[in-house]
Amino acid sequence: MLTDTPTAATIDHDAPAWFSPRRGVVPDTAPHRLGEVLGLMGVQAVDADGRAGSAEVRQLRVRAGSLFCEEGAPLRALYLVRHGSFKWLRYAEDGYEHVFGFATAGDLLGFEGLAAGRQPLGVMALEDAGVLVLPLAELELWRRQHPALDQALLRALATQLVRAREHAAMMAAVAAEVRLARFLVWMSGWMASRGQSPRRFVLRMSRRDIASLLAVAHETVSRSFGLLAEWGYLRVDNRDVEILDMAGLKACTRSTRRDTDDPHHRGGVLPAAGGIAGAAARAAIQSRASLNSSPLSK
Repeated sequence: MLTDTPTAATIDHDAPAWFSPRRGVVPDTAPHRLGEVLGLMGVQAVDADGRAGSAEVRQLRVRAGSLFCEEGAPLRALYLVRHGSFKWLRYAEDGYEHVFGFATAGDLLGFEGLAAGRQPLGVMALEDAGVLVLPLAELELWRRQHPALDQALLRALATQLVRAREHAAMMAAVAAEVRLARFLVWMSGWMASRGQSPRRFVLRMSRRDIASLLAVAHETVSRSFGLLAEWGYLRVDNRDVEILDMAGLKACTRSTRRDTDDPHHRGGVLPAAGGIAGAAARAAIQSRASLNSSPLSK
């Protein structure tokens, strides 16, 4: 019996394969070791005295769309994402789903719950995923046996603090297209830190999730994607994103607010220098602004 499994998850112990249920969480019988946990968290899997993390660690397979952790549930374990991605969320009294962030391989789930002993946020799988279970009852012993685990936990805490600061920086922009540009630059860095392409990637989260994270309307995110594409910064095909002009996109992130008194900015943040496409887009916006300010257009 997995006593350290989130109560929100539906466990099917008799499933012949982890993918047999359409939703829920299924234990994985494949063996995993603490050394794998340390490696995923970015520290050496072997301590200074030469001991490897040989303690057995269980894995749970999580179906896409499953509520893995429920807000307010007792915290019995920490969970390290082995593969796949998740979103942190909270439901308002009116049913609105507020997204607080995203997690992928190497990220730790449940850390915030150590303060009060309960999950402060819900966690939902964005795609089929796997997590390694670190039961609190055994974690203290593992920390004493393997000092590298303490180092890994400190790194995980520092990463979450940095991520919270980066999220605050995204929200500091008034213009929605600037918030989106900051999010995409952050995504680019996130992908690069995991050895993946920083210029071409697939968004595992929906536009509605992005809108909730950035505190704007769903339609505003779609419109902002259109503006950034029109300005030549990126190409978008559903959830496939290709950044065409990284310098221009980063320059866009430095615009904290839209200057509504400047006719050049009335149609959006004026694209910064960066490529032929960006220059053409700036010329088009300036042309539209000139027409709007002409006496003949009034």
